[in-house]
Amino acid sequence: MAIDTTPAPTPLDTPRLSTRDRLVLLVLCAAQFMVALDFSVLNVALPVLGADLGMSQSALQWAVTAFALPSGGFLLLFGRVGDLFGRRRLFLTGLALFGAASLLATFAWDPASFLTGRALQGIGAAAIVPTGMSLLTTTFAEGPARDRALGISGTLLSLGFTVGMVAGGVLTDVLGWRSTMGVLALFALIVLPLAPGLLPESRTPERPRLDVPGAVTVTGGLLSVIYALSTAADRGFGHVDVIATLAAGSALLTAFVLVESRAEAPLVSLPMLRRRTVAWGNVGGLVTFSMMSTVVFVLTLYLQETLRLSAFETGLVFGVQGVLSAVAGAFAARVIGRFGARRTLVGSLAGQGVLTAAMLGLDTHVWSVWLATAAVSLASMCHLGAIVSYGLTVTSGVPDAEQGLATGLVTSTQQVGITIGIPLLGVLATTSSDLLTGLHTVLAVETAIVLAAAVLVAVGLRGRKTDAETVSGAVESEALGAR
Repeated sequence: MAIDTTPAPTPLDTPRLSTRDRLVLLVLCAAQFMVALDFSVLNVALPVLGADLGMSQSALQWAVTAFALPSGGFLLLFGRVGDLFGRRRLFLTGLALFGAASLLATFAWDPASFLTGRALQGIGAAAIVPTGMSLLTTTFAEGPARDRALGISGTLLSLGFTVGMVAGGVLTDVLGWRSTMGVLALFALIVLPLAPGLLPESRTPERPRLDVPGAVTVTGGLLSVIYALSTAADRGFGHVDVIATLAAGSALLTAFVLVESRAEAPLVSLPMLRRRTVAWGNVGGLVTFSMMSTVVFVLTLYLQETLRLSAFETGLVFGVQGVLSAVAGAFAARVIGRFGARRTLVGSLAGQGVLTAAMLGLDTHVWSVWLATAAVSLASMCHLGAIVSYGLTVTSGVPDAEQGLATGLVTSTQQVGITIGIPLLGVLATTSSDLLTGLHTVLAVETAIVLAAAVLVAVGLRGRKTDAETVSGAVESEALGAR
C-alpha cells in the first residue's frame, strides 16, 4: 500500500490562544530556549575561556560535557519524578538551580568552580526539559491549540542553538566569556518570578510507583559511559579508569534493559522500542544530533585556533548556518508532505554525510572560511530536516495512549545525542598531534557514521506502512509552528 504524500489542507481557522495561554507558552518556551542557548552560547568562547581559567585544549570539551552529561543522564529520571510529585514543582526547582548555577559559572575563579557550575546547570536543565514539555502538553488541549504550541516550542528550541552561536561570539568579543554565562542567569531571573502564578500544577492521576531500579541503572549507566568517553580525552582509552567505567556503564545499561522488561511501570517501554518506526527513527535522530554537535565543536576550535578568527567572526560563520537552518525549518513541513517522513529522514542523513565529507578539504588557507561556512550551513539544513522527520517517523502510527512514551523517547534521544557526540569524537581532534589533522579525522569518521546510518534507516524502514493521516496531521502542526 503506497503512502499518501498529499499535503494536508490548511485549516480555515487557525487556533487562537487566550492571553493567559500566550503567557504560559511564553514562560515555557523561554525556559526551553534558555536551555537550548546553553548548549551553544559557550562554544565560540571556549578558546578564550581556556586561556583565562588555565584549561588545556583537551580539557575544554569538559566545559560542554560537564553540562551535557547530567542533562542527558538525569532526563528520564526527572521526567518520571515530575509525573509523580508535580511537574510545576520540579520545573520551578530546576529553573532556580539553573539560575544559581549560571551565576556560579559566571563568577568562576578556577576550572573546578566553573565545571561545578556547568554540572549544576545540567542538572537544572534535566528537570526543566521534560517537565516543561509535559506542562505544555497538559496545558494545551489535544488538537490545533496543542499542535500550534508544540510547533512554536520546537521552532524556538532550534532557534536557541543558533542564537547561542552568534550571541556567544558577540558577547565574548564585547564583554568577555563570562557574559555568556551571565545572560543565562538573567534569563532564569526573569522567567522564575513569572512562572509560579501562571503554571498550573500537573501530575499523572494514576500515580504509578517510581521505577527506582530502572532509574538507578539507566542514570548510572549513562553517566558512566559518557564519563569514560570524556576521560579518554586526557588519559586515553587504555587507562584503567576509562576501561573500568566503560565496563560498568555497559553492565548498568544491560541491567536497565532487564529491569525494564520486568518493571510494572517502566521508565522506557520496551515494546515501544520494538516498533520499527520508533527504533530506526531514533537511530536516525541519535546520529544526526551527535554528529552535528561534534562538527560545531571541532569547527569552533579550528576557526579560532587554526585560521585565527576572532570569537565575533566565528559567531558570524555560525550565524549564516542559523539563517539557512531557519529557512530549512520553514520548508521542512512541505518537503515531508511531498516525500514522506521516512524518505526525508534518509535523504537528510545522506545530505548531512556528503556535506560533512566536503569539509575534508579544509586547510590553513583563508579561503577555507568560505568552504566551512557553506558546508556547515548546508549540512545544518539537512540536519534540521532529519530532526523534524525523525520525530514524525517515531510518533507516526503510535496510538494516542502511547504518544507520551514516543515523544519521551524523541526528547531523550535528542539529549543523549548531544551529550555523547563531543566526548566520543571530540577526543580525536583535541588529542591529535595538530588540530587540523584531528579535524580531518573527526570529519572522516562522522561522514562514515552518518552515511552508514542513512543506509541502515532506509533498510530498517523499507516497506513500512505509515499512517498517512498521522503524518499529514503532524506535518501541518510543524507548518503552523513555522508561520
